[in-house]
This record gives sequence, C-alpha cells and structure tokens, in this order.
Amino acid sequence: MSGIQVSAAASPSNRDKNRVAAHTHIKGLGLDPATGASLPAAQSGLVGQREAREACGVLIDMIQAKKMAGRAVLLAGAPGTGKTALALAMAHELGPKVPFCLMVGSEVYSAEVKKTEILAENFRRAIGIRIKEKKEVYEGEVTELTPEEAPNPLGGYGKSISHVVIGLKTTKGTKQLRLDPTIYESLLKERVQVGDVIYIEANSGSVKRVGRSDTYATEVDLEADEYVPLPKGDVHKKKEIVQDLTLHDLDIANAAPQGGHDIMSMMGQLVRHKKTEITEKLRNEINKVVNKYIDQGIAEVIPGVLFIDEVHMLDIECFTYLNRALESTLAPIVILATNRGRCPIRGTDILAPHGIPLDFLDRIMIIRTKPYSFEEIDQIIAIRAETERLQLAPEARRKLAEVGVSSSLRHAAQLLTPAQILAKARGGENTVITVDIIEEVQHLFLDAKTSARLLLQNPGFMSQ
Repeated sequence: MSGIQVSAAASPSNRDKNRVAAHTHIKGLGLDPATGASLPAAQSGLVGQREAREACGVLIDMIQAKKMAGRAVLLAGAPGTGKTALALAMAHELGPKVPFCLMVGSEVYSAEVKKTEILAENFRRAIGIRIKEKKEVYEGEVTELTPEEAPNPLGGYGKSISHVVIGLKTTKGTKQLRLDPTIYESLLKERVQVGDVIYIEANSGSVKRVGRSDTYATEVDLEADEYVPLPKGDVHKKKEIVQDLTLHDLDIANAAPQGGHDIMSMMGQLVRHKKTEITEKLRNEINKVVNKYIDQGIAEVIPGVLFIDEVHMLDIECFTYLNRALESTLAPIVILATNRGRCPIRGTDILAPHGIPLDFLDRIMIIRTKPYSFEEIDQIIAIRAETERLQLAPEARRKLAEVGVSSSLRHAAQLLTPAQILAKARGGENTVITVDIIEEVQHLFLDAKTSARLLLQNPGFMSQ
C-alpha cells in the first residue's frame, strides 16, 4: 500500500470546489410540491422571479402529463434576470430521463451545414424514445464449459467443434445447454470461464458476460474483475430490457455508413472530415419505424425540452422552419429566451417585438422575468459565496449587492473570485473578504456602465 499515492486533486471535495460554473447553485425551481407556489427560501438556488417560477412549474406539470409537446414558450427579460437559470431549473425538475437540449441562436450559422439542418438536429436530440423489449434469456453462473469435437467433414486430420455443452446455475436450480459452435466463438470473445455470470439471448444467441460470481471473491486478495451475486429465479427466463435514446441517436446510427474493406472505402472514411447532413428521406423512414413500434406498444415517445437562448439571433428562414417543425407529430417542447425589446428581425428591415415575426409570436406563451431587488441580489451573492466556499463579511456582501444594483448582478458575482485571491494574498488561506478588498477589486475591474461613461466623458480614453 505504500507505493500507492492519491493526489489531493483527485478527492471529491476538491473536484467539486474547482468545478463551479455560473449556474452550479441551481437545483430546481423551488416550488411547494403541494400548492405549486414559489417558496421564499432559496433551497433550490433560485431567488425572486416568483411569477416566472410558478409559470415554469405549470409547464413542468404539462410536460410530465405529456400535454405540452409541440408548443413554445418565450422567456423575455433584461440581461441578468435569470432566464437561463429558469431553463436549467426546469431541466433539474424534469430529471435525467427527459431529454434537455440547450443551444444558442448563433449556432445555426455554419459554413458546412444548413441552418435548418442544425435546428432539425437539435429538435430530434430533444425527443426521447423509450424502447421496452421482452427477451428470452438463459442466465446463470457457468458451472461447465465443454466444447465437443467431431471429425472434420471436409476430411483431413483436423477436428472441428460440433457443439458446446455449458452448465448454468442460479439460486433456484441448474440447467445444461447444448449450444451451436458459433455461440462458442462469442464465449471466447467474452473470455467466459467457469465461475463467470453470463446471459445468453435465446433469439439472437448473443452472449454477455456480467462479471465473476461472488462465491469466488475469497480466492485471491486482489483482482481487477467485478464480482456479482448469483442470479435469482430460473435459468431460462423472460427479461424486460429498457433502453432510452433520442431520435438523433437513431439518425446517426442509420446514417453512418459502415463502408467496405477495400482501399477506396477505407480512404473515403479517412478523408470525410466534414459534417454531413442527414437526409429528410432517412428521417421519414426512421419516423415510420418509430411510429410502428409505438402502435405495437414496444416504444414510447418522451417529448423533451429544446432551449434556444438568444432567439433574436435567428433569421426569418429559421422562424419559418420552426413554424412548420412545431406542427410535426414528433415535436419537443421549445423554450426560447431573449433580452431584446423591439428590434429588427434578422435578415429583414421589419421591426418586431423581441425580433420575432408576429405570426410565430402568436403561437408562443410569454413569461416575463423582472429585475432583481437589492434584497434579492444580496441573497444571490450569499448563495454564490457559499457555492464557491468563500468567507464573505456581511458588510462586504451588502457592498456587492450595491454593485449589483448600480451596475449588474453578473459583474457583482464576477468580483467574488478576484476578491478571494486578494484576501489570500493579504492574510493566508482563511481570510474573510472585507469591504476594503471589494473596493480595491472595484478599482481594478471596471463594469460595463462605468467603462461606457468614461468613453463618453473622455473620447481619447483608449489612447491614453
């Protein structure tokens, strides 16, 4: 054990401490499960925006009831009012089983792929498919593995394997199986030996090694293998296998050409570095298969969420495509966000609310986010300091809240880390961030409003 060293960077506490992003503190919408009303306490990381949080809670209920697919919602508000935080809180509330795809409006502009293709790809990333399949399997611990040889039918001195005898054991009993020689090749590939727990699919004959039986755990002191308990029930059983994937996963699996083994095919795969489009014909074929599985009860559609931030960056062609895509039978919930008021629609000279065409705006519900008050900014600064594990004096916190009111919440939150570095430089590891340190950091880093004011007052400010 003396030769094994564990670095401090690998510990979970240090890893969590270093991986702090802008919305790490968001854990949910912070709503009362019984009434759906927003809670005043900031257990979920969200502060203020009570009406917006309650509206998002109604959306969550509609999504979970599967009555929201093909609809769109717009989060509209000034910069720094928590639009992205609300979207991420909704993702936390929905859980990992519901697909949540996040993109920015400017992502659609590419030299290699059409704008509508990128939108279509993200649409299908946000539509989940849960496939439930019942399979007949033979499962158990291998007690015997004997290949039976027979003379080669083609003549000669060699022998070929005619069949394989394998014994499987569970808690309920044992069974001996006589398998085809092709399955023996699969057993060799999986490196199956006596004492391993495996399962064999009856229809396809595919073999899966689960691990080593835990009855052999005391054989050696140290082993890299994984020990698993002895399977319960009979050796021959019906097993339900559930697989979660998205429509985009099906598109990629069917669009990727396997290629041949000749020189030209291999060279073609090497030089194909550009991103290629998936054809509409292929998507329609996949939709037909998915709809067939849904009718048979094998598959279930899980409409996810597509969040498009900075939606005013989309042009008139993208909005036309979104109009049609939302009417599709397989459509996710689309959440849009913008911080613009009345501005031109990109690609035209037409002025429109939020830079969105009126016909598209007519089909979406709008949730407004309001600027934070002094008390709410003070509470957010306290949450951020706790998330980043900073020791912040109450006076310094109030000072940062004043900065958040006068300039912006984002600028106030960004001053926390430089203040911590200054505090460490002055007095060691556990120094509390004081008002003096905050004022010094303010002089070092200008906010956007101060910089704009200096440029207006002194046109030659940049050349000095």
